[in-house]
Amino acid sequence: MGSEDEGEEDADASDDGEVDNFPEIDARSDTDGENDESEEDEEDSDRDEDEVESDASVESLHVWPTSKTVISDITGQPKRVYPEIEPDYDSDSSTEDTPNRVGDIPMHWYDDLPHLGYDINGKKVLRPARGDELDKFLKTVEDPEAWTSAFDKNMQSDKPLTAEELDIIRRLQQHENPDANYNPYEPTVEWFTGKGKEEVMPLSATLEPKRRWVPSKWEKQKVMKIVRAIRQGRIIPNKPKTASADPQFYAIWNEEPSAGLAPPPAPKPHLPGNAESYNPPEEYLPTAEERAKWEETDPEDREREFLPQKYAALRLVPAYDSFIKERFNRQLDLYLAPRVQRVKLRIDPESLIPKLPSPSSLRPFPVYRSLQVPHEEVRVRAISVSPDGAWVVSGDESGVVRLWEVIVGHEVKRWTFKGKIGSVEWCPRSDVSFFAVGVEDHIHFLIPPNLPGPVLTATQNALAPATLPPPPATASTVKWTSVAAAQSSTDTPILTLSLPPSHEPPKQLVWHRKGDYLASVSEAQGGVWIHQISRRHSQAPFKKVKGAVQLVLFHPTKPHFFVATQRYVRMYNLAEQTLLKTLTPGIRWISSMDVHPSGDHLIVGGYDRKLCWFDLELSDKPYKILRYHSRALRSVAFHPTYPLFASSSDDGSIQVFHARVYNDLMTNPLIVPLKILRGHAVRDGLGVFAVRWVPRQPWLVSAGADGQVAVWCS
Repeated sequence: MGSEDEGEEDADASDDGEVDNFPEIDARSDTDGENDESEEDEEDSDRDEDEVESDASVESLHVWPTSKTVISDITGQPKRVYPEIEPDYDSDSSTEDTPNRVGDIPMHWYDDLPHLGYDINGKKVLRPARGDELDKFLKTVEDPEAWTSAFDKNMQSDKPLTAEELDIIRRLQQHENPDANYNPYEPTVEWFTGKGKEEVMPLSATLEPKRRWVPSKWEKQKVMKIVRAIRQGRIIPNKPKTASADPQFYAIWNEEPSAGLAPPPAPKPHLPGNAESYNPPEEYLPTAEERAKWEETDPEDREREFLPQKYAALRLVPAYDSFIKERFNRQLDLYLAPRVQRVKLRIDPESLIPKLPSPSSLRPFPVYRSLQVPHEEVRVRAISVSPDGAWVVSGDESGVVRLWEVIVGHEVKRWTFKGKIGSVEWCPRSDVSFFAVGVEDHIHFLIPPNLPGPVLTATQNALAPATLPPPPATASTVKWTSVAAAQSSTDTPILTLSLPPSHEPPKQLVWHRKGDYLASVSEAQGGVWIHQISRRHSQAPFKKVKGAVQLVLFHPTKPHFFVATQRYVRMYNLAEQTLLKTLTPGIRWISSMDVHPSGDHLIVGGYDRKLCWFDLELSDKPYKILRYHSRALRSVAFHPTYPLFASSSDDGSIQVFHARVYNDLMTNPLIVPLKILRGHAVRDGLGVFAVRWVPRQPWLVSAGADGQVAVWCS
């Protein structure tokens, strides 16, 4: 029906910018077949010419291989046939570099390898040779095209840039569009203006007319449901209001005052003074030194935010440069001001202190120094009290051991040795009377004078029996040397133990409660030795101990043995030869230790001023940690009968505590500080070395670095 002609005419009309009317239908078109055939012939001729022109343009471009038309042997229809592709010629890539096919991975993985990766065939891509910085510089001087290359991280070499890439870089540097074909000045395409284009794409913001609205069927049903409910009285739309006799107005000042606290007022700004005046007095004006000091001070530390200045008239005053800052700070003050007044907790500080009994109700305990025994300005490191509480033996660093009475301080006997005294300890047995003295690499057993006949005989038989026990199967390095009872005297030791050679004396001697075993501790003599008096045998119970052994103790009621190293206290079962538990006091260096007479509690002192109380049935951590001394602790001791214990320190003081232990396991021990005893002088940073309790009295014996041994009585 001539649609193509009409399309061409429409296209011509659109090119001219005008719209032609729809062509009229010719009734004779159904009968004029000749005209149609002529028109179709013209169209076919035009189409052939276009195809020829397009084929010529394709051949000129040489984009695709030239095809030829042949008749198919199967269908008998014409078809296009393209020449076969020769892989050796058409796909030749011999002129291209071997691409690296490692993928998107960090290339620094290949820094230590001679190759950069692998090609498509799995062969290694070798690293190209690269010169140093000097070679790069010379290359830029000699080669004028060196600046047109970029470093390829994948191939580790410089890759020349094409002219198109250089043009893109130039455009990006000049802030231009990187596309060279982009024309920013193209003519505007008028889509909605012009003759005949007003209705092509209409845009309107007018509301839809009501005639286009279609009511919803479901909304109508819902509305009718509500209407039926209103008619049946199930929904009351407007509740009738009852007449009220109360007035609708009231006096706002007749309300009762609020019981709560009034909100706090906003902070008031600082009122200006003479310094803020434009004509302040002369004394307010800063000098040059004050001005320089104010400028050097930090803004947070300045007394004022400005310096007073003087002007001849108010109109000469310039604008205040800190006005905005001050207004901002004022807004912050108002914003951060508390809106609610918090009620402070009124707690009596005395109520926070635990209620402890008065020390006067816990008497008796030592409160004053009754007597003092000098040692000629020599440090006294070791003291011991006899089991009956009548005698005290003390040893100093000059090798002198003194025996004196507790009540009057009268010296009864003196022994002199060639080395300094490391420790002395009285045997706890009541049927015999002797004590052990540790001097260098020997332990001497001495018998005090003026003993009753039966006690003296029993002591001699215990230390130097007429019939010696058989030697043990395992020989020991400790040698036992004794003097016959008939030849013994109070001036010389009756029994001597020779320990392995060492320059340091035993720093601790401790007896078992039955008085048959004696334990000695020395850092330079293999650690711990346990000596049995009845069998005359010595043994080292530990082949290897973790850490340096500082102290040892026998349990008062069980076959347990405490060993203290620098940081830990280990408790062993001697009968089963097993480790029971390890106590962790948290002390850097343990200096002293003592066990309660009940055997359930242990106190440990350290050089870091801590005193730890352990409940052995509770935990391996301290039950309580006390810090009452200002310097290192030297000695701690429990009283054997009274609920007391004491600690001494290098600050020259002795702290006395009340320590009551209850039989009820649910009740915590009561620990109350009672008294601070001061009387020893501090010499060379050293204070009180040792404290010992008198067994039958609430008395305390102390020895210090000032060469004094004191007795403190209640």
